Amino acid sequence: MKLTELGGEGALIRRIARRPRAEEVMVGIGDDCAVVRIDGERLHLLTVDMLVEGDHFSRTYFTPHDIGLKAMESNVSDIAAMGGRVLYGLLSICLPGDTTVSFFDELYRGLYDVADRYGFDIIGGDTTHGQQVIISVTLVGETDASRLRLRSMAGPGDLIAVSGPLGGAMAGLRLLQNGVEGHADVKRHHTSPRCDMDRLDRIVPIAKAMEDVSDGLASEVHNICRASGVGARLHSEQIPLCDAIRETAALLGDDPLEYALFGGEDFKLVYTVSPNDESRVCGTVVGEIIEGDSVFLDGQRLTRSGYDHFTGSRTIP
Repeated sequence: MKLTELGGEGALIRRIARRPRAEEVMVGIGDDCAVVRIDGERLHLLTVDMLVEGDHFSRTYFTPHDIGLKAMESNVSDIAAMGGRVLYGLLSICLPGDTTVSFFDELYRGLYDVADRYGFDIIGGDTTHGQQVIISVTLVGETDASRLRLRSMAGPGDLIAVSGPLGGAMAGLRLLQNGVEGHADVKRHHTSPRCDMDRLDRIVPIAKAMEDVSDGLASEVHNICRASGVGARLHSEQIPLCDAIRETAALLGDDPLEYALFGGEDFKLVYTVSPNDESRVCGTVVGEIIEGDSVFLDGQRLTRSGYDHFTGSRTIP
């Protein structure tokens, strides 16, 4: 049996997950970060993510700076999703033999720009050569027990909120794939994403379950429901879309809601809150948590999830 026949990335992860032996490991495989208790209430957050040329970016329309920026922002987003801040970063980079020094310098400028934005250092890593550019970023973050947010913390009656507009990354990708001129602001949602770490202090005090929107809203809500043992209702008219997304979708004959639900790489935060905290929501309420194990969109069961590396390829030419 091939990996593509196993049932997707989630099934692959569940297949390899093991209960950690060390007592200090509070959360292992299965959330946005692993969580390790350091002392008292202090917790370390550890995450790693990889970007592969031809799947996550194309040098046809990504600058080297864009590649470095996207690689780092996507990882910072995982730390934010757990209620933490970044302490350190480590990088492993694969580069073709014909890579220029200017490409290398600009790639690192993008990486360092994000590290400087959030106030952490890149302290090590590895470099090798290969047929394509591959970047693997490992981040170490910290939080404390009172700020830790997991996918498993949702309960029936909670509201579901997103921290910002969705769909921009997929809209930008579709424009680039189709060679559409102009629309630079939309394209930047894909090539130069920005996570919502800056909004975290407003979100954590009211958030219960939380995850970042890296694979599409549908996928992230399914993840929260699976981890929490609940279901959900989403309302399409409440899902916020990035500016000009409807125009982009109309131009390409697409449904803009599909960008938000199934596109991914928006790196906003989806989180649940008590109805008592609705007035304090940072962003937009898009649904509610219910009993059961199904996710519904406008009353219809939502069986489709978001982007999956092993069941569908978002191939970039």
